[in-house]
Amino acid sequence: MNIMFVCTGNICRSAMAHHLLEKRLKDLKIENVKVYSCGVNAYNGEKSTWEAKYVMENYYDVDLEKHRAINIRNSNIMNMDLILCATKYHKQDVLELYPEIEGKVFTMKEYVEYNEPNHDEIDIADPWGYDKETYLECSKEISKCIELLLKEIKENA
Repeated sequence: MNIMFVCTGNICRSAMAHHLLEKRLKDLKIENVKVYSCGVNAYNGEKSTWEAKYVMENYYDVDLEKHRAINIRNSNIMNMDLILCATKYHKQDVLELYPEIEGKVFTMKEYVEYNEPNHDEIDIADPWGYDKETYLECSKEISKCIELLLKEIKENA
C-alpha cells in the first residue's frame, strides 16, 4: 500500500505525518506500507521548519533533518492507494489537479473518522509561522490520526 500526505508547503503537517507514520510502521514491523508526502505549493528541496523538527524529535523521536519538500506536480501521487490531506482545501486542490484519483483522496481526519472533544473541525490547522506550542498541538492531532490509521492498517493486514 502506498500512502501520501498532502499539505501546503510539505515542511510542517504533511512532513510530520509522513515521518511519524514511517516510524510507527517500523516500530510495528509493518513492511507492506510505503509513505510519501508533498505540498500543493511546495518549493522542491525546502527543509522542514525548525519548530517541526524540534517537536517531532523531542516528543516523538522522529528526525525530520533529511526531509525535503516535494511539490505535488513533482510527486508520484498517481501511484498512491490513499492520499490524506491536512485540509478540505488541499483535498479540493488535489482533485482539481487529478480528478481521476477521486475516491482515494480524503482529509486525514475525515478518513480516520477523527472525533475528539473540542476538535470538530475537519482541517488540521497550519502551524507555520507560530510557536513550538502551536506545532505541538498540531502534532497531537496528526499523531491521533496516525494511530487511528495504524489501527485500520493492522486490521486489514
